[in-house]
Amino acid sequence: MKKTVVLKVDPKAPNPEIIRLAADIIRNGGLVAFPTETVYGLGADALNPKAVLEVFKAKNRPLDNPPIVHVADIADVHRLAKDVPAKAVKLMERFWPGPLTLILKRSEIVPSITVSGLGTIAIRMPKHEVALALIRESGCPIAAPSANMAGRPSPTTAEHVLEDLGGRIDAILDAGPTQVGVESTVLDLTVEPPQILRPGGVPYEDLKEFLGDVALHPVAVANMDYIVDEARSPGMKYKHYAPRAKLIVVEGETIAVINKIKELASMYVDKGLKVGILSTDETSPKYDIGVVKSLGSRSNLLEIARSVFKLLREFDKEGVDIILAEGVPSTGLGLAVMNRLRKASGYNIIRV
Repeated sequence: MKKTVVLKVDPKAPNPEIIRLAADIIRNGGLVAFPTETVYGLGADALNPKAVLEVFKAKNRPLDNPPIVHVADIADVHRLAKDVPAKAVKLMERFWPGPLTLILKRSEIVPSITVSGLGTIAIRMPKHEVALALIRESGCPIAAPSANMAGRPSPTTAEHVLEDLGGRIDAILDAGPTQVGVESTVLDLTVEPPQILRPGGVPYEDLKEFLGDVALHPVAVANMDYIVDEARSPGMKYKHYAPRAKLIVVEGETIAVINKIKELASMYVDKGLKVGILSTDETSPKYDIGVVKSLGSRSNLLEIARSVFKLLREFDKEGVDIILAEGVPSTGLGLAVMNRLRKASGYNIIRV
């Protein structure tokens, strides 16, 4: 077992010495978890196949689930991709650094394992000073899926990373909680019209307004298990984001959702189960049974996105047997939140 070193770092002005230590680990083929604006990522030199393989091993991640490659300079995109259309350049100028990942055709310098054997590559530039400093100091693009065990809720704090990967990776750069709380939006530019493979930190509405024509892949909005042969993006093929407890998502009109959750909670408590209820500020006072946690106000989807993974992990710590989660509006960041909750539940969804 490795000794995982936790290095505290200022999110706005990271200490160059600490960044240098972490970059040395990356350059030597090691693994460093680091913060981005979305969630914490587990990084390795994207051009070092042995190092990337260690990322898959540390996470128990299936080898056909490609990580995202993080860059700190748009010039790197032209090295990693063999075709960078004008549309991609415009998107980078508008949304980078930020929570938007672009799928492009990969160049020959990219090892096969970094793209899970695909002919495409997922690239983004994170909007976080620590992440950008680490990439620059490492002198290489960094392949980084979320820094959690495969299938678990994504980590939004260094503590979450340590829970899952302590003893399995070399270091964690701890810069406090992340700001967005759900992963980046993944946009495939190898198809026409461009297609969102995973909703995330850049809302569908913003991309539609900017590009004019954007499609949503069926898996991005699926409310039942959707079979994907080839995953061009993380979050498409396997069960993700799941707590240890069974999760049921209840969707519909708010009053009907509250009533259904109260009915289900009573039924499960009568069976001797410990019940968690994932609610919102407006609805949490309605519940008088179980462990009730609020995602935040239904009118503040950024707050809800920031809270969802943290609260799923808190329910696990409290030892609940079943979580009953309210659906939230599927507009803006709400689409990403609902994508995560539905996948975390294994599409165990009740409509009322």
